[in-house]
Amino acid sequence: MSNVRISERARAVAPFYAMEFGKHAAALEAQGHHVVKLSLGEPDFGAPPAVLDAMREAMDGRPLTYTAALGLPALRQAIARFYADRHGVEVDPARVVVTAGASAALLLAAAALVDPGDEVLIADPAYPCNRQIVESFGARVTLVPTTAAGRYQLTASSVRSSWTERTRGVMVATPSNPTGTSVPAGELAAICAAARDRDAWRLVDEIYLDLGDHDAQGRPPRSALSFDPGAVVINSFSKYFGMTGWRLGWCVVPEPLVPALERLAQNYFLCASAPAQLAALACFTPESLAVCEARRVEFTERRALVLDGLRRIGLPVPVPPDGAFYVYFDVSGTGLTSWEFCERALREAHVALTPGRDFGAGTAESHVRLSYAASAEDLREGIARLGKFLATLR
Repeated sequence: MSNVRISERARAVAPFYAMEFGKHAAALEAQGHHVVKLSLGEPDFGAPPAVLDAMREAMDGRPLTYTAALGLPALRQAIARFYADRHGVEVDPARVVVTAGASAALLLAAAALVDPGDEVLIADPAYPCNRQIVESFGARVTLVPTTAAGRYQLTASSVRSSWTERTRGVMVATPSNPTGTSVPAGELAAICAAARDRDAWRLVDEIYLDLGDHDAQGRPPRSALSFDPGAVVINSFSKYFGMTGWRLGWCVVPEPLVPALERLAQNYFLCASAPAQLAALACFTPESLAVCEARRVEFTERRALVLDGLRRIGLPVPVPPDGAFYVYFDVSGTGLTSWEFCERALREAHVALTPGRDFGAGTAESHVRLSYAASAEDLREGIARLGKFLATLR
């Protein structure tokens, strides 16, 4: 149908290049090549065994009807207990909204908070879908430049200096995609306070929070809810629990926002997947949490492997990550742009990576994201291939 008119909104959305490179990698594999895929943030472990068992039980032939738009009450209660037990934060289960992935949580939050013309502050670099979603509701995103010295994250000072009379909200991701770096708790509290003092909303993407490094006393990173109960916090079962394809996430929102999100959820997607919600209850058993903690430790070992490997082959990492499973390295010394580097690495070395163009303007041409969510074997092989590829450039 050549006369179909595509909306301005759809035309304005840029491709997600990580997925595009994933498609190219799949095409190479279809031709018989072994591609080392380090482009997507998808843990290779899968869901914990108890969750798989719970899904099999849920799929025993029983009727699987819609749940409440806000999610199963038992799952909302389990998420609230998780905040209390792990992060020392008391959360009313009534403020927990279960969604079809963290992306749906962001969609609901943006629909509830953003009006056309509102300005939203986001770090450069940052996860592209965050800005694409708020822009689709008419927001004007200001990408705030960051530095390696500031761990590629917003600071309270940069938020204040970027503020205008049209600014209505701030989005922070900690730990961050693509850098794997976190905002120190004190700085995050100051960022939230700066926005709160200006009567603006604060949205904190914490989908990698539980993959963040523990402190010297063995304590996990703090949730923004511990010092800003009025923030909107988004999380997911995809990363810490390894359930990417299950499409299940949640957000914790201030009480006045709950009815708005309920109405939006009823109209946008009715509810999250019923069997996925039933199975996700098994995420919060001691058995599953122990499995996830062991995997978090393994990710730190993989990180060390990658950082050492990149150092050996001459690809500098300006800021070592302290969470998530990404390394953001600098390719400017190769004489290639990040796009050229990723294209040639895929074509010549059969290693899939993600160019900085996905994540913002400041590092678009100079940096590349590597995901160490792959197996240690693939990481070693990928770095060895990159080393041989770099040798051809010298």
